[in-house]
Amino acid sequence: MGITLNGQNLFDEQQLDILPGGLSRDSIERTVAGLDGVLSIDLGKHSRKIKQTGVLLAENRTRMNEKINAIATYLDGDTHTLVRSNGESMDALRMDTFKVSNERTSGNGFCCDYEIIYTQLKI
Repeated sequence: MGITLNGQNLFDEQQLDILPGGLSRDSIERTVAGLDGVLSIDLGKHSRKIKQTGVLLAENRTRMNEKINAIATYLDGDTHTLVRSNGESMDALRMDTFKVSNERTSGNGFCCDYEIIYTQLKI
């Protein structure tokens, strides 16, 4: 079983890496008249960034463009679910950026590097 986004097998597992960002908490600090110091209100866990990098493979330029366009449709502002090969699921992901670089020919056709940045809205 490969990595899927909303149940779709869009990614080749070539040099695939998924790096979840660190968890953080958010707070508001305000000064209050008559209080020596500040009032700090804890707002709980905040969203985190997840970076996915890898290489896409295709038999020809047309097929590569189809793969790139299929992934780019997820730049829609909605939340999605990414499931890794080991079954680990990451929910409430919004795809913020999708970058393709280093397009080149390979022995079997075309390949390119890609980078996706997600924001995980609920942790």
